[in-house]
Order: sequence, then C-alpha cells, then structure tokens
Amino acid sequence: MYPNLFYAFRDLFGIEWPWLKIIQTFGFFVALAFLAAAYVLTSELRRREKLGLLGPVEETIVEGKPASMGDMLLSALIGFILGFKIFGIFGNTSDFRDYLLSAQGSVIGGIILGAAMAYYKYYTKKKKALPTPKQVKVKVWPHQRVPDFTIQAAVAGLIGAKIFHNLENWSEFTADPWGSLFSASGLTFYGGLIVAAYVIIRYARSKEINWKHLVDSAAPALMLAYAIGRMGCQFSGDGDWGINNSAYITNAAGKIEKVAPAQYQAALQQESEYFTRHFGSIEAVPHKYYAKPEALSWLPDWFVAYNYPHNVVNDGVKLPACEGEYCSALPVGVFPTPLYEIIVCGAFFLVLMGIRRKVTTPGVIFGIYLILNGLERFFVEKIRVNTKYDIFGFHPTQAELIASLLVIGGAVLIWYARKTKPAANPA
Repeated sequence: MYPNLFYAFRDLFGIEWPWLKIIQTFGFFVALAFLAAAYVLTSELRRREKLGLLGPVEETIVEGKPASMGDMLLSALIGFILGFKIFGIFGNTSDFRDYLLSAQGSVIGGIILGAAMAYYKYYTKKKKALPTPKQVKVKVWPHQRVPDFTIQAAVAGLIGAKIFHNLENWSEFTADPWGSLFSASGLTFYGGLIVAAYVIIRYARSKEINWKHLVDSAAPALMLAYAIGRMGCQFSGDGDWGINNSAYITNAAGKIEKVAPAQYQAALQQESEYFTRHFGSIEAVPHKYYAKPEALSWLPDWFVAYNYPHNVVNDGVKLPACEGEYCSALPVGVFPTPLYEIIVCGAFFLVLMGIRRKVTTPGVIFGIYLILNGLERFFVEKIRVNTKYDIFGFHPTQAELIASLLVIGGAVLIWYARKTKPAANPA
C-alpha cells in the first residue's frame, strides 16, 4: 500500500523525495477522478452541442468594471484559507485528511497568500477597466459551465457523503456528533451522488440546460470517476475493503498464505483482541471461504484475498521487521472489493461510451447508468463490511437499499424518457 506518494515513488522508482509525503494517495486519486470526469463531461457536452441538442444561453455581463471591495475580500479569504493550509503542511506529521479538516495551519502563510490574491484581483481588474463600464451580451454554452458543475459536485458531494455516512452509523454520530461531522474519514458515495445530482440539476434548469441531455452526458463521466476514486481506496488501503476470505491468513512473514479452515480459526483466536474490538466477538466476524480454483491459477492470491500491508489507516497487526508510521497489515486476508469495483466500473464506462452515440432518446443513457451502478454496488455489498439494518426480518445495508432504488429509478427513468421522447431532434 502507498499511504502517500512518497512511498509510491520510493517503491516504484527508487526515488525518495520527502516533500511527496504531503500528497496523500487517496486525495490524489480523488482529484484525478474530478479532473477525468470534467474532461469526459466537457467532451460529451461539446458533442451534443455540435449535434444541435444543446444550445447557448445569452447573458449580460459588465465589462471594464474595477475590482470592488467585495471581490478583493473574497479573493483574500480564499487565499488565506489556501495559504493557511498549504504552508501549514510543512512540518506537520498528522494524517493529511485529519490535518485538512483541523484548525491547524500557518497564519503567516495565510496572510501572505491572501494579500497576494487580493492584489492580483485588483491588478487584473484595473488592467481591463474602462472609463465607463459597459454592459455586453455574451453566449454561454453548457460545456463552459463544467467548472461550475465540478465545484458544486465537490461541495455538495462532500456534504451528502458525510450526512449519509452518519445516518448509516447513527450510534457513532450520537456518541460524538461534532467529531463525526468534522472528521476527515467517513464518506458514503451514494450520499454524495444524490445530493450533488440534486444541486447540479437545479442549477442546470436555472441556466436553461436540458437536464436529460446533461445527465446523459454525465453518466460516463460519473462511472469513470467512481472507478478512479476506488483506485485511491485500493492503493492507499483506506479501510473500504471486504469481509474475511477464510481460505487465507497472514503468515509470520506478513504475506498472504492459503490455509485450511482450522488454521483460519486459529488465526482468529491468536488475534482475538483485534477481532473483538472490531466486531464485538470472534463469532460475529463476517467471512466467506473462497479458495482460488485451478482454472484461475494464473491470478495472484491477492486478487481473492489481500491483507493490505502498510495501509493508511494503520488497521491490523504490526508487520515483522517494519519501522515507521505505516506498519500494519490485516491478520486475515479480505476480499479486495475496491479492486473489483475498479474493474467492473471501468468496463461499464467503456460500455456507456460505446452506446452513447447509438441511444438517441434523452435520459436513457443515465437510466442505464443508474441500473449498472446499482447492480454493481448491490452485489459487491455481499462481501463488504457494512452496518446492516433490520427491516421486517431482512438485514440490508444502506448501500443495498439505495442500490435497489437506483435500479428501480433507472428503469422508471428509461420508461419516462421513452414516453416523453420529442417527435424530432431540435435543429
């Protein structure tokens, strides 16, 4: 595992650059996911604009106006926050995600960057200032609003992911509401998807953008972003893995080893304190026995069971002969569910890209995305560790409930899209 890019560059290229420790692997892939999604969304919106399916909106702007006090104060505030955190990273030894949402930082760095950004706003506006500011009308195309979509998705998605995580882990929230709300860990993808989708569709309608074409354009981008985001989970070992595969344990050398059921039980007893702390008792530890069959002998063992050595959350037991900050590995191999989701969602992205030109009914592509996403998540939940509810004798997880609703919602959207399909495409 690579908790941050320092470990990745050291292992892959033999390079030891200490400053790379400030770039966390999980955060790197999340940023990469947003950039990739923005690129795919922009490309797809441009394609639909060329086909005449989406058009511009005329807006009035003021040219030649000098920077107002509000403009400079806003730039100064943004600069202060960025400088406070960026300059405060140096010399900080805490986990990046904990640091990001903490009150730690550099006040001097914040003041310097805040003042610089305020002056830059003043200077750039002054260069373009006119003796008499004038109003002009410009045409704004949907693809030009992708930066707005990206920022809104990031903010709304973070809020939604945090809210849904706390609803799923209500006992933890009631025990420590402040810590649960403002901790860097604990995010639920579906919560982010739901809240971000609502905010973006509402914004799009206010800008007279056809919401069906917008969500169809976003479907491949969302699937790709999810696959890349799961790379961050897999490569950092952020705790988002599956249940125990009782056919494999971690041996004395810290490596995954295939064992008999009796040896698995012995491993549970040996690390009973760890498993009791996580699951309440050894008997409550979820697991499935799956030994790699001969037909899949070409696959490495870590494809069916992985112990996530050097994981970023330091979960597990200490690795032998390891010194440093990240020296833990899981005592029993678990199903690497992020790896499975990377593969499946990557394939689904290619499917959506392949059919997007052939499916011409607005809204259908997004309906297909919802069905594929829901099916993938529903089945992967069968081997993931998650809080379960008790509903009329059934014990689904929050993700299984939402995944089921997504499949139903996708089917309903496809039916509605076909029923309301326009007679002909706009010129």
